[in-house]
Amino acid sequence: MNRRRGRVATTAILAASLLAGCAPVAQNGDTVSLPAVVPAPASIEAGSDAPFRLSAATSVTGETDAAAALAEIVAARTGLVPAAGDGSSAIELRIDSSTDSATGGGAESYRISVDEASVVVTGADAAGLFYGVQTLGQLIARDGSEWMVPAVTIEDAPRFAYRGVMLDVARHFHPVETVKGYIDRAAALKFNALHLHLTDDQGWRIQLESRPELTARASATAVGGDAGGFYSKADYREIVEYAASRHMIVVPELDMPGHTHAVGLAYPELAEDPTISDEMRESISDHGGEEPLSGVAYEGTAVGFSSLKTRDEATYDFVADVFGELAAMTPGPYLHFGGDESLSTASEDFAAFVTRASDIIADLGKTPVAWHEAGAAAGGLADTTVGQYWGFRTPQDGAGDKARAFVDNGGQLILSPADAIYLDMKYPPASTDVAAPELGLTWANGPTSVERAYSWEPSDVIGGIDDSGILGVEAPLWTETIRTAADIDTMAFPRAAAAAEAAWSPATGASHLRTWASFRERVGALGPLWTSMRIDFHPSEEIPWVTE
Repeated sequence: MNRRRGRVATTAILAASLLAGCAPVAQNGDTVSLPAVVPAPASIEAGSDAPFRLSAATSVTGETDAAAALAEIVAARTGLVPAAGDGSSAIELRIDSSTDSATGGGAESYRISVDEASVVVTGADAAGLFYGVQTLGQLIARDGSEWMVPAVTIEDAPRFAYRGVMLDVARHFHPVETVKGYIDRAAALKFNALHLHLTDDQGWRIQLESRPELTARASATAVGGDAGGFYSKADYREIVEYAASRHMIVVPELDMPGHTHAVGLAYPELAEDPTISDEMRESISDHGGEEPLSGVAYEGTAVGFSSLKTRDEATYDFVADVFGELAAMTPGPYLHFGGDESLSTASEDFAAFVTRASDIIADLGKTPVAWHEAGAAAGGLADTTVGQYWGFRTPQDGAGDKARAFVDNGGQLILSPADAIYLDMKYPPASTDVAAPELGLTWANGPTSVERAYSWEPSDVIGGIDDSGILGVEAPLWTETIRTAADIDTMAFPRAAAAAEAAWSPATGASHLRTWASFRERVGALGPLWTSMRIDFHPSEEIPWVTE
């Protein structure tokens, strides 16, 4: 929070309190009502003016793409279609990258100034302007039969450079339109990266000309015998371009050396036979399905039984082929090579594999990303390699040491604590008429409440690592039980908003808004907007949802 600002005037509070969706917060010792914004901005101050009123005469001027994004939000929320050019009331959208501008010139930052006569949104860059537009959309509120934006000044910038969501399209395949819908929803919460988990034991989901058998032989099935599928190169390009239009990069993941049963269907000479332990048999018994067999598509959910042949040079030719082609298709800086749950790969062979895989990716001019287990070999990894931590909020069994090793090696961390922001974990059972979804798993200390998804601090997870060692935060959504776009919405919302706040907003304790009490009020006020955007969110009883 910008603490240089003075006390909020009573008249300003009255103006802001016209909103049904105001969130009460403590500020300078007083309890005030401010417009509900998620993720919490760096600075928000209610103004003393009357609100800006939207009507058919409202015009939008300025940057074309941002104007189109705003028009889409306004139309969905209010039914109004903003006019182009001059009107009787104006919303101005502009970019000012100078360091002495209102935004301070920082990447992705923005400023919103609203009074009775006008709305001005200034971005330090196109992304900042886009995020400012998303915030403006959250400020729109009903006032009787009319629509308004309260008088307010917001200055905002992200805490972390990387703010991601992950969608697993390997366990259950999700078509391009579903992925694009998730991009829209994530971008509205200021996420700027979509991590696509493209391969796993159940299927290979990306077409590569260098290895055509991957999609010809290993893409047709999914968990539970459901239909599979894959993205053609044109499909993938469409996803990448659509994400870019929402200021998001795509981070593709080809998981290896484990999670590679599907590779063995296409190229059996590269894969070891499945290794079935007693623990795995117990997991199969608990979750259903058959034991994996060489050459037979796998439709279960057990993990850890597969491995590439890490001592065979043909395997590294394969790694070079698939990542080389994927790098040429991916304009973003990151390629994820997995490295998790390689339970049937000997530790020394695993270390040798992740070392070579990271070097292959680095030599392509990309930054390698791997799950935290690869930190066991951090001394040999390419020194730019980013680690993705998926352990618990309190690390167990050496997971914290493996994650810390990436930073010691010169890289950074993406934090995805599974018992907080794994969006596929079940919700807690409900005690009211609002039933909890039957979807999801519970292994990560689940069920996972919205409050638990919110109540963690990134700088506290890995001892000895402060913000300089943290690239960002990512909320994964694994799809063992997730089949449809509606399923994605239900499991992601509202918990994705909690992850967005951890990624974007000031640190816990650095702002009066960064509390569970504030968040639950603010996210509850987004109910009408999410409904108008056709987001099938779970109406958790933890949240005081606003209705119109």
